[in-house]
Amino acid sequence: MHPVESMIASEKGSSSRRLFCDRWSPDAPLFSAWCMVAAFGAYFCVYGIRKPFTATAYEGLEAFGMDLKTVLVTAQVLGYMISKFIGIKVIAEMHPSGRVRTILILTSIALFSLLGFASTPLPFSISFLFLNGLMLGMVFGLVLGFLEGRRQTEWLAAGLCASFILADGYTKSAGAWLMTMGVKETWMPFAAGLMFMIPLLLFLWMLTQIPPPSASDQKERQARIQMNHKERYRYLRMYAPGLSVILMAYLLITLVRSLRADFALEIWNGLGVTTTPGTFSRSEMWIALGIMIGSGCFALYRDNRKALLHAFGVCVLGLGLLPLSLVLIRAQTISPFTFMVLIGLGLYLPYVLVHTTLFERIMAVTPEKGNIGFLMYMADSTGYLGYAGLMIFRNQFQVQGDVLTFFQWICWMASLAGMIAFCIGLGYFWVKFKTIQTKVIA
Repeated sequence: MHPVESMIASEKGSSSRRLFCDRWSPDAPLFSAWCMVAAFGAYFCVYGIRKPFTATAYEGLEAFGMDLKTVLVTAQVLGYMISKFIGIKVIAEMHPSGRVRTILILTSIALFSLLGFASTPLPFSISFLFLNGLMLGMVFGLVLGFLEGRRQTEWLAAGLCASFILADGYTKSAGAWLMTMGVKETWMPFAAGLMFMIPLLLFLWMLTQIPPPSASDQKERQARIQMNHKERYRYLRMYAPGLSVILMAYLLITLVRSLRADFALEIWNGLGVTTTPGTFSRSEMWIALGIMIGSGCFALYRDNRKALLHAFGVCVLGLGLLPLSLVLIRAQTISPFTFMVLIGLGLYLPYVLVHTTLFERIMAVTPEKGNIGFLMYMADSTGYLGYAGLMIFRNQFQVQGDVLTFFQWICWMASLAGMIAFCIGLGYFWVKFKTIQTKVIA
């Protein structure tokens, strides 16, 4: 049997075909390690198909009267954004047996879109970056589906989120290294994607070995179910005020995080740092370590309500690192490297906690059943819609010549407004919990 067919058959088959995971307790370190490695590795490789093109500035090249780098980023973001909106329905309704097959199809098309980007002249090649983003926008939710609804979800999902933090730097480093080896900048994204596609198959097979949440997991975190249109609408209507402020904060964080990721080279240069292939990966390594510790600690909370309220507080503290970093770098108290690490930590801490804790614990504590993929894609679609608008704004007012100044201005805006939004969300769910508890007692 072909390896891909075998992988899909294993995913659809009975639990007896799982070689390892069914023999381990859901709380066993080996089980957690298996899940984390599988999810981390799978999404890390997906980033290798998505992000390496940002490792170069495409200097001297333009399209539609704008610098080519901005046009390419905008094209991919538009595809990614549309994919997120599609994912609200697809991820919420996806049956577990279809996850790996869907990931294989999406990543394969995304890889071949990079071949089209390399072999097609400008400006037609730009459409292939749009297709690349359109294919990859739903992969995160498909991988997250293997991890949600477990007592160890925060720890496992922290590992998954560490993948896109580290991969953002390492895939850029891989792209920069390929160009030092003589690969042209237009062919570099496809060459990098091909490198990452091979190990992706191994990690997807590992995902097929993960069993559904146990009975004890479901008792503590609620059973996770597919959600149709009516169920999604009812959930939003029940918790609209609290979810709305989370979405607003997440949108602002996505603006800064995406700008930092896609224009890291220009930001480093603006800080006076001459980058090397290892610059990106070194800064993200420290951020990933901090996020793993900060987010993973919430797996120790057994009280869902307390975990949610404390996570809101940590989100506020995380965003507080942004203005602190801006003040310190302006006073030349910290180095550019420390500045980039602190900014990254302040952004990724609330960004990851939304993934790993806020939505997970909201779903666990509310009486209505569902899945966090639905909530996650509501947030992502909002966030990337905002980022696409930001790219248009950036070109409209022609501030692309000074990326660092634009980045610092966005940091101030997002941090202050985001902290206010999280504080409002904290107050809303504090009151909501009392209402739910009163109804239960009555």
